[in-house]
Amino acid sequence: MVTTEIADKIKRLEEKYAAMGQNLSSYLDGLLYADYLTYWDYIQLDVLLNLQHPRTPIPDENIFIIYHQITELYFKLTLQAIEQISFAPERNATVFTTQLKRINNYFRNLVHSFEIMVDGMDKDQFLQFRMALLPASGFQSGQFRMIEICSTRLTNLVYEPQRPAMENCDLKTVLDNIYWRSGATELATGKKTLTLQQFEKKYMGPFLQLATRYEPSNIQAAYQQLSEADKAIVIPLLKEYDLNINVRWPLMHYKSAVRYLHKKPEDIAATGGTNWQQFLPPKNKRIIFFPELWTEEELNNWGKLAMGE
Repeated sequence: MVTTEIADKIKRLEEKYAAMGQNLSSYLDGLLYADYLTYWDYIQLDVLLNLQHPRTPIPDENIFIIYHQITELYFKLTLQAIEQISFAPERNATVFTTQLKRINNYFRNLVHSFEIMVDGMDKDQFLQFRMALLPASGFQSGQFRMIEICSTRLTNLVYEPQRPAMENCDLKTVLDNIYWRSGATELATGKKTLTLQQFEKKYMGPFLQLATRYEPSNIQAAYQQLSEADKAIVIPLLKEYDLNINVRWPLMHYKSAVRYLHKKPEDIAATGGTNWQQFLPPKNKRIIFFPELWTEEELNNWGKLAMGE
């Protein structure tokens, strides 16, 4: 028996497909013969569980790979949320609140889950398999750099002493002076590591395109276009966002590096040759997305309290 409700839906479907020059009957045939969707097919479970390809037979390398894959998926969700803020048809506190809460939840989970890396891997196993990863490094996460570029004015991603000289420069010049390019230099010579050379070759073009697209609509720029009432609502969420990405996240990386790479009398070098002792601590980088939201005292002590100082 065809109810009124079903008849109405069929009519609406006919109108939908007719508007596209399509025949509803053909689509109904497809639906009739199609198999039911399963969970494992929908999320591509078999593919997902076969995306891990360790370079060694050491068991804990799988932990290392899977954790980083999970991290990159959270970064993808973050970029999707940023997109929805930056290019919303109408910017208001509701849009900001919805998406910033999502991002803060993503990074809250990432920060807490880093215990998997800090305490969840055998140190001796890590020090064995890490040498098979050269010159790959977590430094090469293009998505994390994209999050930075989409969050703030590009000049805020330049080390403070260099910023005044960057104020009237084109985006390419600013990007050429972005802070992380000095974090992947050889400790002994100051030259670019192979890690950095690979990274620049793959990403500098896309980064410039992204910076151009987001220059007028990054999170900081979008915030500044809100009404004063809306600004007051989103400020706490933006400050948490700033702390999550620029203090808590790099701090967990630093703790992990200390756990696995600190060794007297001389620390073990990172796989990419990065100067992790100077590059990772947030108090050293002092990268801040929304400096206008913080007091002078907070800016002067950026990252210090989180490091127990």
